[in-house]
Amino acid sequence: MDRRGLLQMIAAGAAAGLTGERQALAQEKTQAKMERATRGMPSPKIKDVIVIATQPAGARLTVVKIVTDQDGLYGYGCATFTQRAEAVGVAVEKYLRPFLIGKPTNRIEDTWQACYDSSYWKNGPVLNNAISGVDEALWDIKGRQAGMPVYELWGGKCREAVLTFANTGGDNPKDVVEGVRQAMAHGYKHVRVGAGFGRRPRGPGASEPPAGPKGLHEGPVFDRGANLRLMLQIFEACRKDIGFEVELMHDMHERYSPREAIQFVKDCEQFKLYFLEDPLSPEDNDWYRQMRSQCSTPIAMGELFNSPHEWTPLIVERLIDYIRCHVSQVGGVTPARKIALLAEQFGVKTAWHGPNDTSPVGHTAQLHLDLASSNFGIQEGGIITGVLAEMFRGCATFKDSYLWANDAPGWGIEVDEKLAAKYPFGANEQGERGRLNGGWGELRLSDGTIIKQ
Repeated sequence: MDRRGLLQMIAAGAAAGLTGERQALAQEKTQAKMERATRGMPSPKIKDVIVIATQPAGARLTVVKIVTDQDGLYGYGCATFTQRAEAVGVAVEKYLRPFLIGKPTNRIEDTWQACYDSSYWKNGPVLNNAISGVDEALWDIKGRQAGMPVYELWGGKCREAVLTFANTGGDNPKDVVEGVRQAMAHGYKHVRVGAGFGRRPRGPGASEPPAGPKGLHEGPVFDRGANLRLMLQIFEACRKDIGFEVELMHDMHERYSPREAIQFVKDCEQFKLYFLEDPLSPEDNDWYRQMRSQCSTPIAMGELFNSPHEWTPLIVERLIDYIRCHVSQVGGVTPARKIALLAEQFGVKTAWHGPNDTSPVGHTAQLHLDLASSNFGIQEGGIITGVLAEMFRGCATFKDSYLWANDAPGWGIEVDEKLAAKYPFGANEQGERGRLNGGWGELRLSDGTIIKQ
């Protein structure tokens, strides 16, 4: 080899060595970036826990805001238990707030378990709702950090939008049929029907019991037999006048004895309902075995459930068709997701309880659960309008009986706290609710016996 060739070989070797060194450095940098991405930024710490208590309409709404030590990073969760709203606020401010300050926001499961266990006495609605506010706020924070809607953190969408149902009722079949037709004209395919006869009004200005049966006492009377007979007449009229083009549902609201409930559920088989809701109270859960063995009417149950001991047997034994828990009542979306996954294994669908005494944050959390659960059935509520839509910006869009998420990070909800402060608790309460600090009163049979409601 001549001198020129030797020099070329030395230069090539040097270049190769330099290239190898650069490649090694590049690989180290890439590995470091990957490790940083895996670790993420240091977890934010909980700096403050704030209760937002507001009542722009009939129900007292409780929302928990968790503020982190990173500027501009916070989250919202629903803690609404309107019948004992102030008790929930105290539980959050006096007990959970000092327990949580300084904890990292990323350990949501661990934080839920710690809050749940720290009171020792568990599975009550006040504590569960307080924990729900914290739990949902932490999921909101995680979604905002990730720049994703929360449903993406749970595996992404199983559907594009979420089916809802309308509500209508009346004192006679003709009025109910007309209400169903109006709901169908607005695009609804599912309508929950009820009978106003014998029911106490619960609106913000309600002070007098409705016209109905008289009793041996001054308060409103609930006539179980008359109400059940009227509901059968309503179902018969709906099927005769409208047919089976619409799915019908009814909320029995735990007001009946097990014998009455089982007979009514059997009588409803001919009407092919979408479901009958809460035919029995949680105390009577063992009667569902007899109900299931005697009829095929679909059953939805769970809005009063607080504990896994209540919902687990009904799901595992396939005694119900829809699990209907109130998400904040069971402690938030962390336990609700576990309920949904359990139910999926046994062919039970979700139909979370979502009346007006759920905050828009709670409705949105349900919406994300529904989008990410393959065994979703139907959602109650979530159509937010008026001052509530101004106060809670980013709520779902409603069209043709479906709710569409806005796909912003977290829950996608921003709360106008100044506007919320203009509607303190009690601002829209008169009559019985005003006297009882937002709580419900009594419902009795004609002889004065108190009943469940």
